[in-house]
Amino acid sequence: MSSKRSVGVLLFDDFEVLDVFGPLEMYGMSAEAFDIFLVAEKAGAVASRQGPKSVVDHKTGDGHQYDILFVPGGTGTRREVNNTRLLDWIATQSQQAELVTSVCTGSALLAKAGVLDGVQATTNKMAYEWATAQGQKVDWVKQARWVEDGKFFTSSGVSAGMDMSLAIISRLLGEAEAEKTAQWAEYEWHRDAGHDPFAAVHGLI
Repeated sequence: MSSKRSVGVLLFDDFEVLDVFGPLEMYGMSAEAFDIFLVAEKAGAVASRQGPKSVVDHKTGDGHQYDILFVPGGTGTRREVNNTRLLDWIATQSQQAELVTSVCTGSALLAKAGVLDGVQATTNKMAYEWATAQGQKVDWVKQARWVEDGKFFTSSGVSAGMDMSLAIISRLLGEAEAEKTAQWAEYEWHRDAGHDPFAAVHGLI
């Protein structure tokens, strides 16, 4: 049995490229600790909002369970919040996952699936009004780069997912490993989860 944690990355048409591959760059640098799988409802290639396509490893109907569920954002979330079959899959995965994570408006899918009820969470600040409307029982945080609440990690828009993923690596593997990962990526890690100038930019505070 593998000692690695499996990361199940949900893809759907019009996902945001950096939401996905920024964090995956960080996880991938600790390849001895994580197995990464791209997951979608259908086999084959899934087109991002920017155009490039990614070939999935698993389908949602395959019965795989993941240690870390990872839900990105993108314009496709506005369609998928009405996809009850996908929301049911998210809810089922979340029950058993060690960690449930999202970037950007991916938190809207988690919220619509009901898994963030009673949980502190954040989302993309430009899309804050729409995203937060998907979960009235969520304790939404207006100013946050990312929010950690128990097994739930949610981040603000796009690039914030990289800071969140480093926080997850720090929690699971230790701060030294997260620091090493950031240095390898030549990435300036924002360690302060409350560092969020975009809340003010978009008039939330």
